[in-house]
Amino acid sequence: MAFLDELTKKAKDIAGAAAEKAKDLAEVAAEKAKDASDNAKLKVAILSEEREIEKNCKAIGEWFVSEYEGEIPDAVKDVVDAINASKARIAELKASKEALEEAEKAAEDPELKTCPVCGAVSNSKFCPDCGAPMDAQE
Repeated sequence: MAFLDELTKKAKDIAGAAAEKAKDLAEVAAEKAKDASDNAKLKVAILSEEREIEKNCKAIGEWFVSEYEGEIPDAVKDVVDAINASKARIAELKASKEALEEAEKAAEDPELKTCPVCGAVSNSKFCPDCGAPMDAQE
């Protein structure tokens, strides 16, 4: 019986040591997870502040351009010209996109007609946008 008692005691000691090691590992894992979480929160906070800076710089730039519209200093004139060119290009691209969408609509439905005045697409006798007769193109 002494042998079984000794074996039971050793098994309990080993199980206790294993439990202690598992507890230590869990504490280390929890600490690392907390550090990772804190790091992620800091990264998000930094990105948020950087976006805020960009938004404010953009607001300053827009104010500057509107305030000094005719008297833009040479130091920023090229940048302002590039922005204005980009805005014009965006307007052109949007118009092209709308025209393409209208053409796709017309191709899908043979009853649709394109207004000869404004380019709107409709299946009515008169343009819903400008009121011009839609039969003029036929």
